[in-house]
Amino acid sequence: MKVCLTGGIACGKSLLSRYLRELGAETLDADDVVHELLPDPEKRRRIAAEVFADPGKRRALEARLHPLVKERISRWMEGGDGRLRIAVVPLLFEVHWERNFDIICCVVSERSMQIERMTSTRGYTREEAESRLAAQMPVEEKAARSHYAIRNDGTPGQLKEEAAKFIAWLKEHRK
Repeated sequence: MKVCLTGGIACGKSLLSRYLRELGAETLDADDVVHELLPDPEKRRRIAAEVFADPGKRRALEARLHPLVKERISRWMEGGDGRLRIAVVPLLFEVHWERNFDIICCVVSERSMQIERMTSTRGYTREEAESRLAAQMPVEEKAARSHYAIRNDGTPGQLKEEAAKFIAWLKEHRK
């Protein structure tokens, strides 16, 4: 069963992924693959500032990176020892990869919570946060297109409980 976790920026995908790993799943995050391809964090930050200010440049960069990321995730999904593997693909619907997965889970947060997380924990200005949100499909639309949705506006403990519920749901729906 090919499972994907998606959601908006600063909705809690990384924390949810950690909880899913604690529950026995393996995860591979598309953002980590991009970091492998562009290992210099300062260069990534400069590129991000440039491409989020220019949609044409963003599309050109995505045209180069996305095929490499997709191929890496596809190879990883085919491997393994039978354990549950979950690909984390933030831009799943934007890049039209949803047909590659049997189950899609979306983690969702209120927009105000996303902005708060981006400005307080990632150091973005409000304008940078808004720019990144504008570049993605709204999380509620992603949730509506997913098989399963997890709301993350509460505590980390509540998100951990939701991770356990999702794993149980997957076991019921395993092919």
